[in-house]
Amino acid sequence: MKWDRKGRDVVTELTNVVKIGMISFAHGHAAGFYRQLRRLPGVTVVGIADENHARVEPYLQEDAEIRYFADYRELLSSGCDAVVICSENVHHAELTISAAEAGKHVLCEKPLGLNVEEMEQMVAACEKNGVRLMTAFPCRFLPAVVQAKAAIDRGEIGEVVAVKGSNRGTMPGGWFIDPALSGGGALLDHSVHVMDLLNWMLDSPVTEVYAEAATLFHEIPVDDAGILHVKFANGAFASIDTSWSRTKSFPYWGDVTMEIVGTNGLLTVDAFGQKSEVYSDERMKAQWSHWGDDMNRSLVQAFIDAIRSNREVPITGKDGLRSAAVAAAAYESIRRGEPVTLDESGRVKA
Repeated sequence: MKWDRKGRDVVTELTNVVKIGMISFAHGHAAGFYRQLRRLPGVTVVGIADENHARVEPYLQEDAEIRYFADYRELLSSGCDAVVICSENVHHAELTISAAEAGKHVLCEKPLGLNVEEMEQMVAACEKNGVRLMTAFPCRFLPAVVQAKAAIDRGEIGEVVAVKGSNRGTMPGGWFIDPALSGGGALLDHSVHVMDLLNWMLDSPVTEVYAEAATLFHEIPVDDAGILHVKFANGAFASIDTSWSRTKSFPYWGDVTMEIVGTNGLLTVDAFGQKSEVYSDERMKAQWSHWGDDMNRSLVQAFIDAIRSNREVPITGKDGLRSAAVAAAAYESIRRGEPVTLDESGRVKA
């Protein structure tokens, strides 16, 4: 593949330019998605909507042709084909439904929503208006994850019976620790990635959820540590460490790991294992520098490809619902102090 001086892919023939609007840079992933979208052939970022102009000003300065909108509704009427939503969690449903009603395809940051009811409304709105809804789960595109999924599908470890997973990160601060905007703490923020991988790999509904959560590492109003236990309809079970337990001195922001136990073998997955150790006097701490494939690039490329070819996205709104529904059930389990069972829609049974 060839590149031009700005680091963008060079293609000789290009049709069907996809016009993208970005709604909110509240989530840190927005910057990565934006960078990768600008590098993709046949993609134009036409506008950024964010009520906080200062937050997006550096990106607007990079390209004078990108329009700024203080109101996302104006962006939706500006002629874009699709939007990428990276707002605070509490706004995902409103923004997605508005985009769908405006006829825009949607790539929405995780968690898709805060409860089953609003996520069902998001999915229904996109289906009614004939647009695609994709949930931002880039970990599906990491080589270690892809290879583990292929090995399971080939039957190399037999039937999966148990999984021990983790997603431990640095406490993000900001709106993430404001329950009115986030809807939850580390248990919500860090369960959905691993749950999506388990749903994808096992292809079996979750039937029971039990969780414990606490605030152990920081003085914040939401949980920063938790253990999530889930049972699947096929008999498999899993436990996930969901925490913001990484200190500032830790070399990397976090992890996504799985030990997958099968009847004939064991798979160990370190999703971000493609890294080098860096020792810099400037930073005065050891760092891990990731050198592997860029999962954000693969994610947005898959979204664009689905739009351009008019086919289903690889990680649907229903996929996002399935993972976030487990997080919602986990908080209900904590409230009740006991395991909860889920019905076929992902709702907690009375």
